[in-house]
Amino acid sequence: MGRGARGRKREEVSQCVRFCCLIESFYGPQRRNADFWFMLEAKTSNQNVSLTLGMSLKTSVTWALFAIFLFALPAMVSAEPAVWGGYSKRLELPRHVAYWQEPAGAVSLDSVRQLPESEWQPNGKDSVSLGYGDEVYWFRVNLRNPGSAAAPLFLEIGYPVLDHIEVYLLDDGELVERHLLGDKQPFYQRPIYHRNFLVPLSLSRDDELSIYLRVDTTSSMQVPLTLWDQDAFYVAEQARSLFEGIYYGIVLVMILYNLFVYMAVGERSFLYYVGYISAMPLFLASLHGVAFQYLWPEATWWNDQAIIVFLNLVVLFGGMFSIRFINVTPANHPVLNRLTVVLIVIAGAMATAGLLVPYRLMILPTILLGFLGCTTMLVLSIVRWLNKDPAARYYALAWVFMLFGGIVLALSKFTMLPRNLLTENATQVGSAIGVILLSVALADRLNREKKRAFEAQQRLLLEERKARMAQEKSLRVQQEANALLELRVQERTRDLESLNDQLRELSATDALTGLKNRGYFDRAFSSAVVKAYRFRQPLSLLLLDIDHFKKFNDTYGHLVGDDCLQMVANCIREYVTRPQDLAARYGGEEFVVLLPDTPEEGAMRVAERIRCQVEETGFQVSDEVLNLTVSIGLYAVCPSEADATKDIFSRADEALYEAKGRGRNRVVAAEPPAVQGAEPATT
Repeated sequence: MGRGARGRKREEVSQCVRFCCLIESFYGPQRRNADFWFMLEAKTSNQNVSLTLGMSLKTSVTWALFAIFLFALPAMVSAEPAVWGGYSKRLELPRHVAYWQEPAGAVSLDSVRQLPESEWQPNGKDSVSLGYGDEVYWFRVNLRNPGSAAAPLFLEIGYPVLDHIEVYLLDDGELVERHLLGDKQPFYQRPIYHRNFLVPLSLSRDDELSIYLRVDTTSSMQVPLTLWDQDAFYVAEQARSLFEGIYYGIVLVMILYNLFVYMAVGERSFLYYVGYISAMPLFLASLHGVAFQYLWPEATWWNDQAIIVFLNLVVLFGGMFSIRFINVTPANHPVLNRLTVVLIVIAGAMATAGLLVPYRLMILPTILLGFLGCTTMLVLSIVRWLNKDPAARYYALAWVFMLFGGIVLALSKFTMLPRNLLTENATQVGSAIGVILLSVALADRLNREKKRAFEAQQRLLLEERKARMAQEKSLRVQQEANALLELRVQERTRDLESLNDQLRELSATDALTGLKNRGYFDRAFSSAVVKAYRFRQPLSLLLLDIDHFKKFNDTYGHLVGDDCLQMVANCIREYVTRPQDLAARYGGEEFVVLLPDTPEEGAMRVAERIRCQVEETGFQVSDEVLNLTVSIGLYAVCPSEADATKDIFSRADEALYEAKGRGRNRVVAAEPPAVQGAEPATT
């Protein structure tokens, strides 16, 4: 604990002691012959304060006042600094956070720092969640590194729908960094491209860092703060990405499957279901920041409104699907049918209003409507199940899971449940299970309809048994129908397989340049390193970066910039011709070329040819012809470890930065490492 914190705690204990002395003086010496005595000891890290008070059992008022003051004492104690240990990988900060509600009108950082300690409210909980409102809050947390080595860290603010966040980093009372974050800022202005808000920081040995955050948002005031070791964060991020990939993959497969079924059978319930399972992941992607990162990184206004629109569309399509699928008609269930229709109309109106009305006015009614919609669908399924509708059994179970996820999400937003891994992902898990169960319910319905058709066919055959010719004719017709059905099934299967192949190719290809994308490259790169290690073969990696591309993009526009990227990709493709070679767009204006079984000399020839081709290729912009250049970093190695991808890439990246530092438009080969881990590829 710092000196200031120790002093504040001693002062607060002293206040308690003075309060107790005041009570003693109030009752006077005559009370000293009371029935019993009690001892209060208030301890700090540096001093003990002991006070003996003699009080009568009849002085209940004194007991009450003292108890109130005693229980109020923890609220006066400031939050303890968070200690980053030498072996720490992750540190949850909510219990170390103190917060202060800003009055009307913006307050400067200097004014906030001068606030008395009594103005700050320690959080003292496992989550920082203050509910919905128009208030602006300041948050403060102190970090200490009590002797470990310098630590490169990430501060993660794990609630991606916060509007405005100002982050101030102070070292020894001096402001060292300021970051402006929030989903009202374009995504690419963030210091780290991630769906959550990440702030890189370094905590030196024996250093203490103070972090102040000013948060202004129309969404729920949730500020989950986590301190990460950078390597540990990337490992955890892989698990998060795997979970999300599984979820969105399941949903995409279900969308395609049911869309094909609708096209095959023409049943509208499948179309309503496709609308429902399309709106649900879009809502979750908007809520969790995935959509802002990948779908509309510049559309800050739409990022908030999308949550409103898609959640209401979930209720709208879910209600339409429910009415048709489990046959809730005005004839058999007039009240439930009317209630569901009202919810559908309200959801449609609110989805439209979500395009016009601000988020802060729409979010609470939308959450309430979503809860009512899920509850209504569950009631419909239970009623139909009790009425012996076979489809309702799967339907009811699906809505149980989805309602659970929706309830957990709503309660976490209203601070009735803590914000943790379960509450944040319950909606995704519940909706994924619900989507699968509803697809099973649809398949079960098709099977039952097929069975009824088969049974009707059998009855027809039995009735026509007396007329042999008619029976034979009916059999021939049935055989032809079965053959045609089988042919159509085969055609649909082939179409689906072809579509799947196209989807796999598209998922591995950069849409703009036609080269492979980063995900495909990462997988291929790992496999190539393992192969090179196993067979002791040389491996070369080229990192290419277009020189001054940002200036070029800002000058001539993004469309011309896209043409520029395509031209560079074509130049690369011209000299990367071997089947085992790989060229990919790594991100932005960066490209990578992987050359298995290629020593440094051969890789240098390829790199120079690419560089010269780019330099010599004129690029037409309006009435002028421009010539672009690229800087290339090269690293050739015979890996001595199967997991040397990170080191190889880092060496090539260092060579790229050296090429830029030497004046750009050149190829620089990284020197072989001076330590064990890799051998130079020179043969």
